[in-house]
Amino acid sequence: MSDVSTALLARDIVRSFGTGRVVDGFSLTASPGHRIGLIGENGVGKSTLLRLLAGADEPDAGSIIRPADLAFLHQEMPFDAGATIADVLDDALSEVRDDLAELERLSRQFARVDEGSSGYAALLDAYGRRLERAQEEEAWDADRRARITLEGLGLGGIPRGRELGSLSGGQRGRLALASLLVRRPSALLLDEPTNHLDDSAAAFLEEQLRGLPGAVVVASHDRAFLDAVCTDLIDLDPAMEGPVRYGGNYTAYLAEKRAERERWERRYTEEQEELEALHRSIGTTTHRVAPDRGPRDNEKMGYGVRSNRVQSQISRRVRNAARRLDEVERHRVAEPPRPLRFRRTVLAGPTADGTLVSLRDVRVPGRLAVDRLDVSATERLLVTGDNGAGKSTLLGVLAGHLRADGDVRRKGGLSVGLLAQDTVFDRPDRTVRDTYAQALGGERAEAVPLSSLGLMSEADLGKQVGRLSVGQRRRLALALLVAHPPELLLLDEPTNHLSPRLCDELEAAMGAGPGAIVVAGHDRWLRRRWQGRELRL
Repeated sequence: MSDVSTALLARDIVRSFGTGRVVDGFSLTASPGHRIGLIGENGVGKSTLLRLLAGADEPDAGSIIRPADLAFLHQEMPFDAGATIADVLDDALSEVRDDLAELERLSRQFARVDEGSSGYAALLDAYGRRLERAQEEEAWDADRRARITLEGLGLGGIPRGRELGSLSGGQRGRLALASLLVRRPSALLLDEPTNHLDDSAAAFLEEQLRGLPGAVVVASHDRAFLDAVCTDLIDLDPAMEGPVRYGGNYTAYLAEKRAERERWERRYTEEQEELEALHRSIGTTTHRVAPDRGPRDNEKMGYGVRSNRVQSQISRRVRNAARRLDEVERHRVAEPPRPLRFRRTVLAGPTADGTLVSLRDVRVPGRLAVDRLDVSATERLLVTGDNGAGKSTLLGVLAGHLRADGDVRRKGGLSVGLLAQDTVFDRPDRTVRDTYAQALGGERAEAVPLSSLGLMSEADLGKQVGRLSVGQRRRLALALLVAHPPELLLLDEPTNHLSPRLCDELEAAMGAGPGAIVVAGHDRWLRRRWQGRELRL
């Protein structure tokens, strides 16, 4: 197949919801071999854009050309709860098996057709096209590839006859991912594919994506994943000329992004200075050429002789300045929007020295076993482990939300805050602003305005919390915690669904300040840079 038939092409895509444009004139060329990461703040339209590219939603304007076998991870698997893992794999491998069966049928036909017969050339052409397709799909290796993929994503030990309804949400998600990898489509769209993957599964996914011959477009917050996989990154945050495509991985993007922002700010500043100077020049010279102005004392001699020439020169300067002013105003760049910057450097509140929580021989049957753990007043503890090891359960025990067997002791009057993985608000009809004020109380909300934290934009404060993206809800939950810092702050997968830039800033804030912070996470980028203690479950 040619590159054109397997490329994913989008031109001037527009999609609006209500009165706001979520996607505004977006264009994309995703050719085979390119792995493009979509990044940006929560709510900039990453998931919406993927749905448009996949055909799960229709744009208001623009055009999209897709390969026939494009695959999208967020589409629900077309199976009911009674279907089995084997059913999912059989469906994923159906086209490959059809190709092999067709090759076998054409081979048998060859045995019955003479080389000089009229139908031989057509038969040879059909066989050649089917063989080329089977080779591209690596059809003869498909069953082995399916087995390796299930094992690589942590599903190898589950019987193939297991029904989907008996699987956890994470297991179903990994099975959906496995079915797409087995297909080896010409274009693959993924939305946060490393959520709920442990280290080995994430590393396996990275290897598989690097080996795909087709195009990959992925929205992800996982900085280590973006660094390992992407050949290009598209930043959907506001920029001088719309979304910017950066060549290279996440590390290369960071350096270029800083330089691009500096160029934008410098150009805007220079243009504003020139505009001010031009306005001032036009105002001054227009006053000098005013027709009712009489001669100054030092101009009286020869005033009538020189006045026309002087006024002509001044008029020319006014016209030149006006032309330049018009040119600058027509082509000037927009003011760089102030990016959200996490401005809270203290995440946990100060407390007296000593031990805040002490665990001895603590057990939550089937979920957690901890023989000994002490959390000090200035603790920085990272809890790691495979999926199901009990990281979230441990945070629940430390927070006092889960009962456990054994000895659990807490400092008297200890204030604890927990950022859970799933952020749910009791009143989805309330606005962000009202939710913040109701949770904190009017006095505290006024003392620490939500806008001062750099976690929610002014445009989102009037939105109902039920209409926020997952990442925006996580930002609001984090804001509620740090606006009144607890003595013990517990963060469960804090970088999930947050933009890479906010993850960087949140990490920096964890390292300093008073109080105790315990983080449960699989984020490899965070773990590589963690300066505190680590507990592996």
